[in-house]
Amino acid sequence: MNKLIFPALFCFLLSCSSGKDIVVPAYAWLSGPGMLNDKEIRKQFTDLKKKGIIGLMYSAGQDPEPYKRVGRIAKKVGLEFQAWIPTMVQNNNPAIKPEWYALNGLGESALDKPAYVSYYKFVCPNREEFYQYLEGMYSRIADLPEVDGIHLDYIRFPDVILARGLWKKYGLVMDREYPQYDYCYCDKCVADFKAKTGIDIRSVKDPSQVEEWRQFRYDLITNIVNRLADMVHSKNKKITAAVFPGPNSVAKKIVRREWDKWNIDAFFPMNYNDFYLEGTRWIGDMCKEGVTVLNNSKPVYSGLFICPDPAKKATEPDPENHGLIPSELEAAIRESMENGAAGICLFTPGRMTVGDWQIFKKAIRTNYKIRWHNN
Repeated sequence: MNKLIFPALFCFLLSCSSGKDIVVPAYAWLSGPGMLNDKEIRKQFTDLKKKGIIGLMYSAGQDPEPYKRVGRIAKKVGLEFQAWIPTMVQNNNPAIKPEWYALNGLGESALDKPAYVSYYKFVCPNREEFYQYLEGMYSRIADLPEVDGIHLDYIRFPDVILARGLWKKYGLVMDREYPQYDYCYCDKCVADFKAKTGIDIRSVKDPSQVEEWRQFRYDLITNIVNRLADMVHSKNKKITAAVFPGPNSVAKKIVRREWDKWNIDAFFPMNYNDFYLEGTRWIGDMCKEGVTVLNNSKPVYSGLFICPDPAKKATEPDPENHGLIPSELEAAIRESMENGAAGICLFTPGRMTVGDWQIFKKAIRTNYKIRWHNN
């Protein structure tokens, strides 16, 4: 495989330039194309490029054709272009058989009774047939010359415990792991775990106390990621992923995800501080944890959740409409970079106000010094 050139090198080289140059690589998660024509897409991409975005995690479903069309435009504009496609969530996909979906601790299928929201239709990661489906789908898109790489999302189990900021919205107090949110207890997972450990997990009073059961599920997700990584790398493309923060403090605890074991090229932790009732300093803590756990072996790009309507944040009841307001954006970027992040990623550029962009313009041209050294 040809050696991949990461934007971390981009950051290093530009940091030697004048203060007017961009020194913080900035990506953005973006969905489309919708009804936009090629001229409109090019205008959108050109504007993002001028504002300092260097690459897109672009979501357009599972059909290769939109990625081919939109990726060609991104290349002309000079943007890196990764196909952003959910993995374990397969909502209303006729190619996925009903028996492939995950079962919770009550024996309920994620297809018929998804947790929290209707689209949480998670497939069991212990199904070889499903892996073969994923490999074929991602392979067809990775084959496109217009695509630089694959960006995985929802590569996890459902949240066994929601981020604390979401409890009130869903009328929950998640003081422990409850069976209706705990996956997967399908016959195959239960049988495979018993064959490996001798433990019948269905007979255990409190499965959350069984360390081997947690590790078994971490490994199921890791296995899928690493097999997909081998396939994507064989095509000389990069593979990255949006992940929950941590991994130890959040991701492992609430979504069964041990992402420091993944053989991918870069990590994009979703450091959405408002979801956890935290301030911008927490964003720095999460970056430091990720960089430290990885021992600086892979770049970490800090995902920042932008408030769609800053003027209404204080009175907005839905925490999923909260996020960083302009007065918090510089601190979020500074905390990320001073704690070892290779750059940032915006969710989403369409939420950015004029004030956000003004602060962003200055922040990505600031040289930040890491506060600590990971030996």
